[in-house]
Amino acid sequence: MRSDLPKVLHRLAGRTILGHLIDNLSVLAPQRTYVVVAPDGEAVAHAAPGAMPIVQTEARGTGDAVLRAREALAGFDGDVLVLYGDSPFLRAETMQAMIAALSANLLALGAREHIRQPAVVVLGFEAPLPNEYGRLVLDKHGHLTRIVNTRDANESEKKITLCNSGMMAGDSALLFDLLSEVGTDNAQGEVYLTDVVEIAHKRGQPSAVVRGDVTEMLGVNTRAELADAEATVQDRLRHAAMTGGATLLDPRTVYFSYDTRLGRDVTVEPSVVFGPGVTVADGAFIRAFSHIEGASIGPGASVGPFARLRPGTRLDAGARIGNFVEAKNAVLGEGAKANHLTYIGDTVVGERANIGAGTVTCNYDGYQKSQTEIGAGAFIGSNTALVAPVKVGAGAVIGAGSVITRDVKPGALSLTRPPQQQIDGWADDRRASRARQPKPKDDH
Repeated sequence: MRSDLPKVLHRLAGRTILGHLIDNLSVLAPQRTYVVVAPDGEAVAHAAPGAMPIVQTEARGTGDAVLRAREALAGFDGDVLVLYGDSPFLRAETMQAMIAALSANLLALGAREHIRQPAVVVLGFEAPLPNEYGRLVLDKHGHLTRIVNTRDANESEKKITLCNSGMMAGDSALLFDLLSEVGTDNAQGEVYLTDVVEIAHKRGQPSAVVRGDVTEMLGVNTRAELADAEATVQDRLRHAAMTGGATLLDPRTVYFSYDTRLGRDVTVEPSVVFGPGVTVADGAFIRAFSHIEGASIGPGASVGPFARLRPGTRLDAGARIGNFVEAKNAVLGEGAKANHLTYIGDTVVGERANIGAGTVTCNYDGYQKSQTEIGAGAFIGSNTALVAPVKVGAGAVIGAGSVITRDVKPGALSLTRPPQQQIDGWADDRRASRARQPKPKDDH
C-alpha cells in the first residue's frame, strides 16, 4: 500500500477493511474471535471490536500466525475458521458453508475404505486464468489431497482452475495437531498453513473444498485494488438503496457510507456524499452536491443543493436546509427552514422558524462552544449574527443586518442597525465632479 497505515485499516465506505470482515463474521456469532497482529499492531487490534489480539513476534507465515492462537484455544472443543483480514467481501453464508462442511461424511482411502469427516475444509474458487494462485489438487472422489504453489506446480497442475483462497476451517484440536508437523524447509523459511492438507492426506484423512464466488476472495494489497474494492462496495450499497425504495437519479455519482440508511421514496440527486452515521426518513429529498455526515433527516425534509450537514444535525419532518447552508450539532424543528448561505452551529431551531440568508450562529468564542436557541415561528432577518449563548423567543423577529448578543423576548422585534441616512443630490454631485477631472493616460 506504500502507507504508514496498516493495510487492513484502510477504509471502504467509511469502515476499515478489517471491520467489514469482522461485521460479516458477527452473523455467525462465534464464541471467540482472535486477531493475529504484528508487535506494533495495537491499532489493528483496536479496529477489531470484540476480538482478542494475539501477537506474532516474527512474520513466519500463515501457519505460524495460526499457531500463535494454540495456547489461547487450549481446551477449546469446537471448530475454527482461519480468515484473512484483507478480504472484506467474504460473505457470512460462505463462512457458514465451510463450518457445515466439517460435518460432512467423506470416503477415506487407506487399508480399507471407510467414512470420515474432513480433516480441514478449504475455501476455493474457480479462476479461468489462475496465474499466481495456488492450485487445489483433488482425487477421483473430489477430495482435496494437497495445495500446490503455482511456482511448484507441474504442467498438468498448472491447468487446474480450482484455486486456493487461503481461508480454512477445521476442528481446533486436529488443526493444531496437523500444524505441529509442518516444517519450515522452504524458500521462505515459513510455516505454510496449506501444508496441513497434504499431511492429513498422508494420514489417510481426507479434506474438502467449499467453492465460493471469486468476488468474495478479493483481497486489497495496493491502492489500485483499494479503489476497485471501493467501487464494488459502492455498487452494492447503491443497489441496496434502490431495492429498498430510494430513487438515485444518477447512482454512479452517489457515494454511501457502510451504515447509510435511506427510507422509502427518498430521492437523491447526483453528486451526493454520505459519510458515516446518516439516516434519511421516508420521502426526504437530497439535492445535488450535498455532503452529509452523522445526521438524521426526517420525513419529507429537504437538503441542498450544495449543503453540508455535519455530525449531530437533526432535521425534523418537513424541515429545509437550502443551498450553501452548513449545519453542525443543530436541530431544526418541524417545518423550520434555512434556505440559503447560512451557518447553524450548536443551535436548536423551533418549528416553522425561518432563518434568513447570510445568518451565522456565532457558537465559538475561541475557547468554548455555546448554544443558540431560536423559538418556534421566529423570523431571523438576512445577514444576522447571533452571538451565543443567546435565545430568541417564539414568534420574535430579528431585523436584517443585526448582531444579537442578548436574549430576545417572544413576539418582540430586535434589531441593531444604525439609522439610515440620506444626503440628497450627493450622487449627482459626485458624478459631476468626476467628469471634470482629466482622464488618466492609457499605458497600453
